[in-house]
Amino acid sequence: MKRLTYAVLALSVFFVIIAVLPVVAPAAVRFEIRYQNEILTNRVSALTVLPGETVTFEVMDPDPRSNYVAQPTGGQLLPLGTGRWVWTSPLAPGLYPIQVLAPDSGDTVMLQAFVVVPRYRLQGEFLNGYRIGRYPEKPLSGFFSMTGFVEVTKENEDVLVSPHFRLKQFLCKQPGGCRKYLVLNERLPLALEYVLERVKMAGYRATTFHVMSGYRTPAYNCSLGDVRFSQHQFGAAADIFIDENGDGVMDDLNGDGRSDIRDAEVLYRLIDDAAARPEGRGLIGGLGKYPSTAAHGPFVHVDVRDRKARW
Repeated sequence: MKRLTYAVLALSVFFVIIAVLPVVAPAAVRFEIRYQNEILTNRVSALTVLPGETVTFEVMDPDPRSNYVAQPTGGQLLPLGTGRWVWTSPLAPGLYPIQVLAPDSGDTVMLQAFVVVPRYRLQGEFLNGYRIGRYPEKPLSGFFSMTGFVEVTKENEDVLVSPHFRLKQFLCKQPGGCRKYLVLNERLPLALEYVLERVKMAGYRATTFHVMSGYRTPAYNCSLGDVRFSQHQFGAAADIFIDENGDGVMDDLNGDGRSDIRDAEVLYRLIDDAAARPEGRGLIGGLGKYPSTAAHGPFVHVDVRDRKARW
């Protein structure tokens, strides 16, 4: 009788634990969104637009039986057919999420639409008191064009820009007031999500990547003594490592009891292999590994330039 009582009690506790555990939705969805030249495959994706800009987005290979619905929180939205819309963004910079639903399946995609502060609002090297520095007047070969800045505030810094990355992870490390700004290339979170999934599939525990350096203002990049023009300045690069134990340095990925360049090499190889897969080709351009210094631990640089570079 006691054994039966203990068994019932254990089973009850088991179901209570299951009930309170958070349900984690998968990153991928059963339908994909095409925006500009990108295919957005995640449940949460970021996009950046200028004030009053008109853009088109559509469901890839829409199911004719599903009545897709798009629900914007601002701007003007016009349907162009099944699973296809044209959206004109609001004139005021800010975050205006757009939810795309497939009611028949219950599947949803959240487009985190950031209306940026246009570049022309820079006053010298500053934007509303935040030092940016100077960008080249003409577009550079091999670099993305930069048209504006996402304003980061206490209200939006924790917003997901992809299922496992938040806006604040890409902030420049330079000091600033309550208003900060960054440039975010939409392809970067997309690439990081893809790599993160491949790392997990290889058997490594990684809730997210620690982004040691994401966006860098030209002023901050200059203070580091880095190359004059970096992919970081265009929101297209991230220096990352895995830090599940929260000690601020790369986890011991190769099991030798230390955190050093060998662990960066493990992550480097995983990313390089992922980039070579058919679904990853053209998504990751630059890839480099770096050892520890007095200022930081080992890390891997990832960027989404349009050509392959390895170092």
